[in-house]
Amino acid sequence: MNNDTDSDEPQCPFRERGIGERRFMLQEIIEPAWLDAFEAVLGRCALQKGDTVAILAETQSRPVLPLLARLAAQRLGAQVFTLTLPSVVGRAGPPTRSTGASDAIQQIKPVVHALAASTLVVDCTVEGLMHAPELPAILKGGARVIYISNEHPEALVRLMPDDATEARVKDHIKRLRATKAMTVSSPAGTNLRISLEGAVAGGNWGFTTRPGTLTHWPGGIALAFPAAGSVNGTLVLAPGDVNLTFKRYVESAITLTIENDYVTAIEGAGLDAQLMRSYIEAWGDREAYAVSHVGYGLCDAARWDSMALYDKRDFNGTELRAFAGNFLYSTGANEVAGRYTLGHFDLPMRHCTVQLDGATVVDHGRVVD
Repeated sequence: MNNDTDSDEPQCPFRERGIGERRFMLQEIIEPAWLDAFEAVLGRCALQKGDTVAILAETQSRPVLPLLARLAAQRLGAQVFTLTLPSVVGRAGPPTRSTGASDAIQQIKPVVHALAASTLVVDCTVEGLMHAPELPAILKGGARVIYISNEHPEALVRLMPDDATEARVKDHIKRLRATKAMTVSSPAGTNLRISLEGAVAGGNWGFTTRPGTLTHWPGGIALAFPAAGSVNGTLVLAPGDVNLTFKRYVESAITLTIENDYVTAIEGAGLDAQLMRSYIEAWGDREAYAVSHVGYGLCDAARWDSMALYDKRDFNGTELRAFAGNFLYSTGANEVAGRYTLGHFDLPMRHCTVQLDGATVVDHGRVVD
């Protein structure tokens, strides 16, 4: 169910213990509830006593996240070591944000070998290893990887993985893998036709137990990377939709014309369209205009309005990718289509209808189960 309407808030679990409401917990010191949450998530990753845990961080990582990961893994009896690599700074060109492709490892072979030989890699890099070039070798070694999204711990605690989300995401991954065509429409004017033949579909629910797999926390997303030449139509970003690369709610409509995967026109009279045109042009790279992935959010606990309550540095935006019923359109790198670029937009949209081979799975922004 979409979370953009008022609803009864659950009673704060800390009130009975007199600790105060969790909305005030915005200082990055260790809180018992945060450590308990990390321990629970690592436990869901089937971490056992004696397993080897590699905590991967970089110099610009949020310090509290690798610390919480280390303490939680030690609570579970694991053998823990931390690798903190220098962040890559001073790169020429536009700022890179929301890429999902950490460049901290820099193809250093001993680092890759150490990660691949571990039972579990807790990825606390800023951007994460999801699209990093070293990931295939790490997974091939048998490690499983959980990326802790670069969020304030308060958000992670709110978005704990659960059995219901796991079941829902697995079901929708199966649907995507069996689908030939996705269509997306909206009252604002979106009308997309997406071939999923040859696509790679997947998703995550916030934890993983299988060697050679990756997940991220928070979870609750099903998506597909289409093959080349699969996406055509019109995408209209309406007020209240989100540009996560800018960490900004859209305030004026943007119309994207998409032809054979590529955005060929960005139209709109407001600042939002100007910013999008300026940033995507700055890469000087045609692949920055192409589709990366398409999908939809399935997490009932995630909230569309949450970004308004955080400073930008405290918010990475995974929650807005996952809130139930959003349609997520992304531009940039797509390994399935053989395209690579650092230019990237993640664009969660509300009030869309998503159909898979004619069957409605999201109806005007509400998940149909």
